[in-house]
Amino acid sequence: MKFQAEIDVMPKKEILDPQGKAVTGSMKNLGLAEIQNVRIGKHITLEIEAESVEAAEAKTEQACKNLLANLIMESYTFTVTPA
Repeated sequence: MKFQAEIDVMPKKEILDPQGKAVTGSMKNLGLAEIQNVRIGKHITLEIEAESVEAAEAKTEQACKNLLANLIMESYTFTVTPA
């Protein structure tokens, strides 16, 4: 069975996000000063062949921990749905 995983990887709150800080500063120049504390991350989609949603979730978890996220600096969340 095919599943699709939607993964969001974000810098941890305690980690400085220079890209987010630059975008936050630019918001003021665009007349959008009310937008603050921008954080920039990654959105990843995967197609997974697995026997069940639980197996697909386990494979997604393994991919996140071993490759897609740097667990020292980033956190991640994901959802798995039938494709």
